[in-house]
Amino acid sequence: MSNKINLLILSFALRPVAGKSHFGSSNCLPYFCVMNSLTEENYLKALFSLADDKGEVGVNELSKRLEIKMPTVNSMMKKLAEKKLVHYESYKPLRLTEKGRKEAGLIIRKHRLTEMFLVEKMGFGWEEVHEIAEQIEHIQSAAFFDKMDVLLGYPKVDPHGSPIPDKSGKLVWRNYQKLSNCKVGDTITLAAVIESSTEFLTYLNGRELRLGIKIKIKAIEPFDGSMTVSYGKNTSVVLSSTVTERLLGEML
Repeated sequence: MSNKINLLILSFALRPVAGKSHFGSSNCLPYFCVMNSLTEENYLKALFSLADDKGEVGVNELSKRLEIKMPTVNSMMKKLAEKKLVHYESYKPLRLTEKGRKEAGLIIRKHRLTEMFLVEKMGFGWEEVHEIAEQIEHIQSAAFFDKMDVLLGYPKVDPHGSPIPDKSGKLVWRNYQKLSNCKVGDTITLAAVIESSTEFLTYLNGRELRLGIKIKIKAIEPFDGSMTVSYGKNTSVVLSSTVTERLLGEML
């Protein structure tokens, strides 16, 4: 299917009902309805991403991530607990229920499939897609996103190397190595980035660093951990520890 047709499909799906915004009072697009509460979905995503090895998240940590006051967060947690999406007890860490984890995983699936579609089929840069996907991820149509999956050839990761959850919301983490943990002489294939902010991805673009490129470590500065590396046509590039901490890859 051509890029033109792909664009028409997406633009048609996002066409608002006459006289109403995408997320206004109608809460629906012509063929795709949006969840009643986008806020709830954003809370579920934040809980999913912040969870530690035990699956727990502090209320204060969640408050800081979402930049929302603690009383408001507590109020939302009680609401999500009533819907069996979160385990909530006063003064104890928060945990997603099995149902909550599945719903959060499916939201993340929609977000990451959308990012991949925007890059692979519509020609957006990987630094441009996050905010667009933030809007599209709230559309409730499994068929819509399943069609994206088919058109993309069932990708396992998004444009930033993050794994895409399956149709049941399950996410398989890959065991990548941080570039900062590599030694002189090591070669790594860049497979993912920990941070996907526009600023960081634009920085990587300017240095011709992209997923799939092979990076060889030539020297490491003991004082600050900065690395001199080579990749592609670049024979000697210095990367700060701030950068190498955010690059993940597979050892060769």
